[in-house]
Order: sequence, then C-alpha cells, then structure tokens
Amino acid sequence: MRPKGDWDKETGPYELQAIVVHQWLHDWETVRFSDRDRRVKPQPHFLVFSISAALLRRLSGIYRRRPEKPRSQDLGIQRRHEEERSREIARYVRGGFPWSVLKDNDSKSGRFGDLQMPGWLPTAIVANILPAGSKRYGRIIDEKDVVRVSQLSQSTAKVMLPQGCQAPDWRPSKASPIEIIDGQHRLWAFEKQEEFDGTYEMPVVAFLGLDITWQAYLFWTINIKPKRINASLAFDLYPLLRTQEWLERFEGPRIYRETGAQELTEVLWAHPGSPWKDRINMLGEPGGGDVTQAAFIRSLMASYVKRREGPGVKIGGLFGEELSESAGVLPWSRLQQASFLIMVWQEFKSAINGCNEPWAKSLRKESEGITSQESSEDPAFSGRFSLLATDQGVRAVLQVTNDLCFVQASDLDLAEWQIDCPSDLIEETEVTGALKSLRRRRHLVAYLKSIAECLAKFDWRTSAAPGLEDHQRRAQMVYRGSGGYKELRKELLLVALNSEDESVRLAGKRVLMELGYQKNET
Repeated sequence: MRPKGDWDKETGPYELQAIVVHQWLHDWETVRFSDRDRRVKPQPHFLVFSISAALLRRLSGIYRRRPEKPRSQDLGIQRRHEEERSREIARYVRGGFPWSVLKDNDSKSGRFGDLQMPGWLPTAIVANILPAGSKRYGRIIDEKDVVRVSQLSQSTAKVMLPQGCQAPDWRPSKASPIEIIDGQHRLWAFEKQEEFDGTYEMPVVAFLGLDITWQAYLFWTINIKPKRINASLAFDLYPLLRTQEWLERFEGPRIYRETGAQELTEVLWAHPGSPWKDRINMLGEPGGGDVTQAAFIRSLMASYVKRREGPGVKIGGLFGEELSESAGVLPWSRLQQASFLIMVWQEFKSAINGCNEPWAKSLRKESEGITSQESSEDPAFSGRFSLLATDQGVRAVLQVTNDLCFVQASDLDLAEWQIDCPSDLIEETEVTGALKSLRRRRHLVAYLKSIAECLAKFDWRTSAAPGLEDHQRRAQMVYRGSGGYKELRKELLLVALNSEDESVRLAGKRVLMELGYQKNET
C-alpha cells in the first residue's frame, strides 16, 4: 500500500492507501468504557499503511526537547527520549549491523565497507490519528493540520494528510495530528533527514481517536507484558501507567513506587549537593545514622510516590498520581524527581541555618563545645535532638512539601520543566545539571523557600532534647510512634497558614480541608 501523489510537490493533497484491520470480539462489549476516565470506547478496527519515516516524524510532533520549547508543542514528552538509542538506530539504518557499532573514524575510513548491510526496520510503528477538535496539552489541533480518514470499502481506507506536509520545514501550527504509542526512537533516528538519501518508509499500525488511557495500556502490553524492558522503567517512559487501576491490582505501580523510592533515596544519600549526603543509614547498621534507607523509602512511598489517600481526598503523590483530570500525571523522569527532592531539602537546610527561633538557639547552645563531626553541621538541622534528623521529621517534611506542591502544581508550572535524560542511570553530573536548570525556575524556588522559612518556625526539638520544660516535653512526645506521623503533618500544615506567602497560606488551607483536618469556611 504505497502512497499516491507526487513526493516532490509541496502543495496540494497527499494521500495514503491503507488496509482496514478489524479486531473486535463480542465479549469486549462488557469492558468498562468511560469518557470521564479517558477510556472512551475505541473503534472496532485500525489501519495499516506505509509512510516516509521523515514525514511521519513531522506529523507526529516528535522533536528534540529544548528548555525553551513549550511543553504543549512536544507530544513526545510522555515517553523519555534516549538520544544515544536514536543515534544508534540511525547508524543501523545507514549501514546495518555490525557496521552500525563501528567507531566514527572506522566507519568513515572506507576500510570496513564490506561490513555495510541494509538497515531494515520492518517492525511497525504504533500510532494514533487524532480526530478534528482533539485537545492536547492545552492546544486544539488546527483544522488544516488534521489527518482525515475515509473508508472506501470494508478492507481499504484513504488517509488524507495535511496540505503542504511534504515540505521538509512543515510543522503543525498548534498540536500534532498523530501521536506515537510505540516506536518513537525509530522516528527520532530520522530527525536529520538530509543524512538519508533515497526512500525509507515505515510500516504503521494506526488507531483512530484512541483515548490516552488505552494508549498507555497498549504501551504496557507491547513492551512490558513480553518482559522486553524493565517494568519499573516503563512508569518513567509512560507516566500515565503509574495511575492505572488494572495494573495496581496486578503488580505495576507498586513496582514503580518501591523501585523509584529506593533510587531516589540513593541519590539523596550520594549526591554532594544533597543535605542528606552520607547521612542515611543505607545498610541499617548500628551507628550508621538515625534515619535508615528503609525509613526513607517508606516516607517517600507515603508522600511523593503515593496514590490518593482515600475516597474524596484529591491529594496524591506528586510523582505517582494524576495532578488533576485535565493536567494528568507529572511527566518527570527519575532524574528530575531526584533533583527536585534535593532542592526541597536544600531550601529546608538553608531556612534552618538562618533560623533564630528559640528552639534552634537552644539546640545550638546545647551543642557548644562538641568537637565531633556533628559540630560542622547545624545541630538544629542534623543534630541528634532535632526531629529533622529522625524518621518522623523526614516523613513530615516530605508529606507537607508534597501536599503543598501537589495542590499548586498548575500554578507552579511544574509540567513545563523538561530536560533531556541521556540514560537510565542517574549520574552525579546529570543531577548537578538538572539542579541548575531547576533553580532557574524562580517562581518555584521562591515557593519552596517560603514553605521552608515558614516551617522553620516550628519547634523541631525531639522530646529528649535538653532544656525542655515539662509541658514542652509532653507536647513533643505526641510526635513519637506511628501516631506521630499524622499529628506532625497536621501541625505543620497549620503552621503553613501563618506563612507570609499568600500562595503557601492558601495551599495549606486547601490541604487541611482535603484531609478533613479543617472545615471549609466558605
């Protein structure tokens, strides 16, 4: 089914002939379909056709991510792009294997020309053709950019592409008319189309108007069910999978949460810019630190990577739940998540270091004359009598910062922050670069700073701290044990109501109402 029309012509219609493949069983009529849950009933067929790889890339809006590029123009943001993988595919296309794995000097020398082979990619790209009026990331597809499909018979269809799309510099004016469900790295290999001389078409399996939740489901069944890639990694590649109920009942999101929490904990422990550098007891050994790796993981699973807390409670984990029905899931990679957590703790440490509240002065005074390694750090932040150096304190900070950021995610434009992640491994240099990028988002930094400065006024002394009066000691004992987590979280949210930053005050009030700690006065 080759395309009809003149490839060199840059204006006028350009059409493809497609095969209609019917797949629908009567049993499927009992499947739960829902417009509200983005599980709209799919059409009972899909299309199969071939198309120029370079043209499909343009129609699909798969472009290299750049910090200045608006998120709404990048429909590939849900699946992280590994640039080296696409470059390897491009080398394979030009010379097959093993020519594709030669070093640049060797491949250009001409000495290995006998190793060059055809670089075929016969596996189909799985795509979704969006109907007119579709909205993606705040933008509605322009009528002139819509890919239109008309069925000629029971077995064939005509696919009409946008006028002028054959031109190498053509781009959709708003949102792209085609979404890639599987095969994005193969298309990214054709980003520099001038490097490929000749005709190179890709087979495509195209669904029509497939809802986003079904796309996530397809991605899972294609890539994970056959165990072709790591299951936990899939939740970074396609964040919507983090929230799927059918996977929760099976195995999925819990794998993501546990593995993700462990990796985030390790970065907090290892990165030199982290206030928790070498301060987490990674092996649970005596004397290895007050906060164990297991405790940190549990705290992250109870905060940033958790599911929603219960019926009617709209607050979930910033990294593991939908921010809202319209905003969807925050499409951050593990690298971005780790960098954000480090910055949260950096702001907290800075606020405590600059705090002159009586509680902080008391802990510093009690530590005067200590010559241990601990004396190089502020006892109010990392001392043995500070709640911030305990399991309870860690969880409280993670829960409250998650709560206050979750309800403000849209105003903070969190989803707008996108960076390239060149590998699945989170290296020190990559985290450092991500932190620099994140700190350029001044509105977000100011918000985290306001949270930290407000909460620094809270009395963070443990009940064992020297100098406490009896009533103070009894008050601090409330935060001990398993029941202390809830009490400390509630108390910190009440403290947030006194912030000098109006956005923090409003966020605190909203969280308290969502959790049922405070009634809606309106």
